[in-house]
Amino acid sequence: MCGGGTQVEDIGENKKYGEPKTFDPNFNGPLKNRSCTDVLCCIIFFVFIAGMLACSILGYVHGDPIKLIYPTDSDGNICGYGAYSNKPMLMFFDLLQCAKMGAGVITFGCPTPQVCVANCTSSYYVYLETIALETANGGMLTSERNKMLCKNNVDPTATANLQTLIDNEDCAAYYVENTEVVGRCVPAIFSKVSDLAANLQTNGSYSLQAQDGTNVTGSALDSASYYLALFYQYKEYGELVYKDIVSSWIILMIGLGGAVVLCLLWIVIMRWIAGIMVWFSIFAIFGLFGFSTYYSYSKYYELKTQNTTATLGLSQAFALNFSYYLSLKQTWLAFGCGSATILIILLLIIIFLCARIRIAIELIKEGSRAVGYMFSTLLFPIFPFIFQIAFLGYWLVSAAYVASMGSAEYKGEIQNSTTDGVNYVLERIPCSPNGTSTANSICEFVKYGGDEYTIFMQIYMLFMFLWVMNFIVAMGQMVLAGAFASYYWAFNKPDDIPAFPLIGSLWRTVRYHLGSLAFGSFIIAVVQMIRIGLEYLDSKLKGSENTIAKFFLKCLKCCFYCLEKILKFINKNAYILIAVRGKNFCASAKDGFFLIMRNIVRTVVLDKVADFLLFLSKLIVTAAICVGSYFWFQGSIPFFTSYVPTLNFYMTPVIVLTFATFVIASCFFSVYSMAVDTLFLCFLEDLEMNDGSAGKPYFMSKGLMGILGKKNKSTNKKE
Repeated sequence: MCGGGTQVEDIGENKKYGEPKTFDPNFNGPLKNRSCTDVLCCIIFFVFIAGMLACSILGYVHGDPIKLIYPTDSDGNICGYGAYSNKPMLMFFDLLQCAKMGAGVITFGCPTPQVCVANCTSSYYVYLETIALETANGGMLTSERNKMLCKNNVDPTATANLQTLIDNEDCAAYYVENTEVVGRCVPAIFSKVSDLAANLQTNGSYSLQAQDGTNVTGSALDSASYYLALFYQYKEYGELVYKDIVSSWIILMIGLGGAVVLCLLWIVIMRWIAGIMVWFSIFAIFGLFGFSTYYSYSKYYELKTQNTTATLGLSQAFALNFSYYLSLKQTWLAFGCGSATILIILLLIIIFLCARIRIAIELIKEGSRAVGYMFSTLLFPIFPFIFQIAFLGYWLVSAAYVASMGSAEYKGEIQNSTTDGVNYVLERIPCSPNGTSTANSICEFVKYGGDEYTIFMQIYMLFMFLWVMNFIVAMGQMVLAGAFASYYWAFNKPDDIPAFPLIGSLWRTVRYHLGSLAFGSFIIAVVQMIRIGLEYLDSKLKGSENTIAKFFLKCLKCCFYCLEKILKFINKNAYILIAVRGKNFCASAKDGFFLIMRNIVRTVVLDKVADFLLFLSKLIVTAAICVGSYFWFQGSIPFFTSYVPTLNFYMTPVIVLTFATFVIASCFFSVYSMAVDTLFLCFLEDLEMNDGSAGKPYFMSKGLMGILGKKNKSTNKKE
């Protein structure tokens, strides 16, 4: 079954998926003479690129990201900018009103006046205390009036009746000690108040009250400013984390360098340890389930001989007492049967797929050899990554300008948007700050946007972001595929490998196949756009009671997730065959799909074995750096404690280094994965086109021919 002389043939078993490839005496690797493919798609892609640039230019001309970055008061004035450059903070008159909107406060804003101020308030104030003091004094107290928080065009000393200022919402009824969070003033009292349920008081022992007479407590402010307070807490932690990263950046750079070196070494030695890793893991799984079966049946017979009569009752089931379950013989019988069933299934799978697993391991080793002969392929992903980062930066700036093109939106009073008398959905009605069509005198700025053309422009920019990012990924895949295909179709390796295979593949891709890349990436972008739309609908239905709609929406999300995965797999194989044969996208996708379906068992085995090995490799490299950095920053390594910086959280650089190592490992092993996939498709074509005769020799390695029981006759192929 796993012997070297056993032939394992899938070729030709599935005639409905097309005829096997026929021998071409002129074919010896990626074709040099080819023509441009999918030209129309290329033209459309660049037209859409021009449209994206036009949107960006319109945004740069008419937009102003300052509107999005800086806070804006109720009159639409930008705090900290222009005429209000000396007032960079935004104060809310009554944060208790924010609680009425719930999560809708993010969309519709807080229904209370907001003003730009130079500094956030640092004390407690309530207008009732000012009224009491002025009543006792027999007249206006300028010092008390100057404490008031009022709108920009309101002078609190110009009106004798203070109550009028409060009723007209020209001035705030109260305020508390605040702190600045991204230009917004939020309460900073929660760590200083022992009893949040108690009424807050000024230094003069006056209880704080809102305009409508509601007592202000710490709990009420906490509920009203929950998200802002949570953000403030995370912001504080973020500052400490930032300081830790700055303090340890040199060691972090050294650690990342070590991660790169470790990835390179691991890929090189994979040609020797790939088989060991796979077979050791398989036997370890057998041992695990074998021991589980033995131990479970042993416990079952042990409890059976003790004549235990306990059964699984309803009360114990709800108690979730795991130790009780373990005292039941039925539990161990279930464990034993389940373990034995899995063990038998795995054993049968290994028996029938043993030879195919050996092929997969040999292809993985061959991928390591290919990377070793073309080491520049490991550095190539840096360039697509740089392009992606550059495009992301451009897109973020452009999107900010486009998003700020819209006119200011103003909202008035809260109203219930339902009429059934049962459900209540609170919304704020639109209004005009200079008009008289509002339900009340309140008409406050909420956000910029709302113009229909800007919404369509933002959707267009989002789609182009997905399209271009997928285009860059596709280009990287096709360039690598062309290079690795040059390696496989070299008869005597490495002597027959063309000079500069990576540069040659890049030239062929850019010169002939940008249209095919645009076509494939467009398909993925459309599916991703649909998935984003479904996520948006899901967020809108979260507060809904329509169970059927939620169910179908989740089904659609699942279907489109699977569709995206399938299309990415088909596209990847299409790019490989385009790099080799030079055909258009549709023809290559069809050929790749049929080739895979004619060899479906080999494909599944290779895919899973390769995925397992790459996952294990990422895990080992990441775990090695994680464990090393943990002991380093904890100061547990002797003789190096003096090099450990002083940190607020020693786990901060450990987490950063672990995450960065995983990203680096993913980049390196993505090259390795592309090598294995390319070599696999070339291997399948090699089997279909050639038979090992002098006129049609195999291009595969000696190891693969040995597993398949094949050999070349009368050739000068090197070992």
